[in-house]
Amino acid sequence: MSGPRANGAAAAPVDRPALLALANQHEQEGRLDEAEAVLDGILAEAPNDPTAVQQKGIVAFRRGRAADAAELMERSIALAPTSALFHRNLCEVYRALMRHDDALRVGRRAVELDPKDPHCWHNLGVLHYDRLEPAEAIQCAEQALAIDENFAGAHFGIAEASLLTGEFARGWEEYEWRSRLAGVPALMPPSEKPQWTGKQLGPGERLLLVADQGYGDVIQFARYIPWAASRCAEIAIACSKELHPVVAQLPGAGNLFGHWERAPDFAAWSALSSLPRLAGTTLDTVPQAVPYLRADEAKFAHWAERLWSLLPRGYRRVGIVWAGRPTHRNDSRRSTRLATFAPLAALPEVALVSLQKGPGQTEIGGYWDRAPLLNLGPELHDFADTIAVLECLELVITVDTAVGHLAGALGKPAWIMLPYAPDWRWLRDRSDSPWYPSVRLFRQAGDRRWDPVIAAITAALAGSPR
Repeated sequence: MSGPRANGAAAAPVDRPALLALANQHEQEGRLDEAEAVLDGILAEAPNDPTAVQQKGIVAFRRGRAADAAELMERSIALAPTSALFHRNLCEVYRALMRHDDALRVGRRAVELDPKDPHCWHNLGVLHYDRLEPAEAIQCAEQALAIDENFAGAHFGIAEASLLTGEFARGWEEYEWRSRLAGVPALMPPSEKPQWTGKQLGPGERLLLVADQGYGDVIQFARYIPWAASRCAEIAIACSKELHPVVAQLPGAGNLFGHWERAPDFAAWSALSSLPRLAGTTLDTVPQAVPYLRADEAKFAHWAERLWSLLPRGYRRVGIVWAGRPTHRNDSRRSTRLATFAPLAALPEVALVSLQKGPGQTEIGGYWDRAPLLNLGPELHDFADTIAVLECLELVITVDTAVGHLAGALGKPAWIMLPYAPDWRWLRDRSDSPWYPSVRLFRQAGDRRWDPVIAAITAALAGSPR
């Protein structure tokens, strides 16, 4: 409580709503220390203020302390049990903690408390996707759209659930809402030029393709560049420099640039990942011109010699990747640890080649298993290096990262480890992929554990011919 005031002046009344609004503003703008300080001040005066407790839970969640966030939000609900917003937020926190039954309970309670809140329906729909219940995910998204037809998150939820189940016609249309999701940066600078409809462009009219989304998406959808080139005499592609060794290999790729000030004039534009929709892609018409990537001859020769000199003769060369980029929205579910591969490393006459990049490389220092482990991550300067190394391997085993896409686009054998609720492109209930004929999929079961996945992979490798 506040101490006495000088000269006996009465303490000024605390404007708690204004302080809560200030804390919320700090949190929304990323000033988490300031938000927490304001909330601590409120809670010192009013420890049972449900909104302050809830907002402190939100700050904890933003800091990556999901378990603390859950405890705080549970307390706020105990203080205000009829708040739909509190239940809605806790649904998302439980989902992050993979407490899916608890998330379902509070998510359903949120829509009971406020069935006119589209965000309650949306959060419940996202949870149903994580539970591998796409029909229910679509139903929830449709409920949200009945309230707000322009709710981009609900449209995108329908896209992912539809594509996961092979309903490509609806999926591609809804997939166009991805650029309107909250927090997604603009695809390109403002332009009066039209978005391409897939129709033939006239002589001298250039199409601009924007290589949007992640590395894996660009590798997957680059196969459509020749299709676009057959309809446009000239193509320019806005693409990050890291992907130039990939995109430049496709027939018709044309002018590649990595900075908008270098963009040429163009008549129409399209996101690269919009091309499957424009091409009318179905499960039966996925372009099958695979492989569509190849290794640079000089780089292949360099890496072939290097692996020959560093790995034991006669051993099977197996590339491994156990973690994706930590910034990926689903990384906690798709990534694992090097220790997960221990059963694989116990096989005789197997040499592991780490293609791991990023923070996951630090785990290699603690590796002491039977199989030799060659760490190439620090030496892979671009995708051209990775492609060349893949050509020198018998097999790559990876979680869902760009390396799996590269191997598939090269036509190299790749075994991809998938979480229980996978990215839509891997579909459901199948071990093969219409996108990459050389890929084999190993999926988590309902227990969401990686140990049975790596056990199946180890058995498959042990039983496969050399």
